[in-house]
Amino acid sequence: MTKETYMDLALSLATSTIGQTSPNPSVGSVVVKDGRIIGMGSHLKAGEGHAEVLAMQQAGEEAEGSDVYVTLEPCAHYGKTPPCAELLVQRKVKKVYIACVDPNPEVAGKGIEILKKAGIEVEVGLKEERALKINQYFFYYMKNKRPFVTLKAAMTLDGKTATATGDSKWITSEEAREDVHKQRAIHDAIMVGSNTIKQDDPRLTTRLPQGGKNPIRIILDTNLMINPDAKILDNEATTWIICGKNADTNDFQRKHAHVKLIQLQTEKLEITAVLDILGEHGIQSLYVEGGSTLHGSFVREGLFQECHWYIAPKLLAGSDAISVVGGISPNNMKEAIDLDIKSIEQVGPDIKIIARPLQEGD
Repeated sequence: MTKETYMDLALSLATSTIGQTSPNPSVGSVVVKDGRIIGMGSHLKAGEGHAEVLAMQQAGEEAEGSDVYVTLEPCAHYGKTPPCAELLVQRKVKKVYIACVDPNPEVAGKGIEILKKAGIEVEVGLKEERALKINQYFFYYMKNKRPFVTLKAAMTLDGKTATATGDSKWITSEEAREDVHKQRAIHDAIMVGSNTIKQDDPRLTTRLPQGGKNPIRIILDTNLMINPDAKILDNEATTWIICGKNADTNDFQRKHAHVKLIQLQTEKLEITAVLDILGEHGIQSLYVEGGSTLHGSFVREGLFQECHWYIAPKLLAGSDAISVVGGISPNNMKEAIDLDIKSIEQVGPDIKIIARPLQEGD
């Protein structure tokens, strides 16, 4: 087996835990000696053993003189667990292959420095692109202190997300809806506006045959006018409501003590301020499932990193039907937001397109 094959295995271990390790990144590690795999590990949950620790436990005394493959730079600081870089030094490994450097300021090259000072050979960058993709939410958050925002929408082939009456059930197939639930499971939080709650009364939980983590459910409700019997106010998953300064929070909080209220000191909810608040609360990834108005706010401000469009083979027609992205369009085509299409796949009878805003220089 080649070093690329071993790193692919480590990356597969990391991929299997995407979404369940937050606020920590997903990491996989493989220990190899004399052409044999003697240890493997994957970080499963924040506060529990890191990938390198679990792999070293499996390797036992054979770890001395081994090669270690790890998808992210070993940590160099004391958190809920001791530094992994120091553990590798103690176990006297020979070489460490690292897919990518950790952007966390508490690490950021320090783990590599510890290894090199101990005389351990280090190679950085093996399968880096795939490693960066696995922890894209974590990396974005570390750099920007805001969540990575994914806009999700289901639409007809002619770009309509609901009829003029607001009816939208169901545009896409059961297969597409299951794919959406998979995305919910890997995001820290899911967001909708108050209109979506009023119109659809969604639960916004993860409903997969094998189960899955529920994201934090976040509602933007400027004046806190939500129906007190809305399904989203149950105890099935954590719910946050962000409201404006004029909202009457006292009565609501007495009746719904389990719901977290975040009251901004502005009359209107500005998306920039909302994302800053979520960043302060440690939300690294946000899945926006709101309707036309909410999507319009994110697009108008350019505050999204990726969009997932599910397109059904249906034609709704009519200028009165609701478009995917609301708001007022620009006067000139050159003002449109250019996107870079990353993937196109068929999900059941529907098409899923993943695209990102085109960056300068692309």
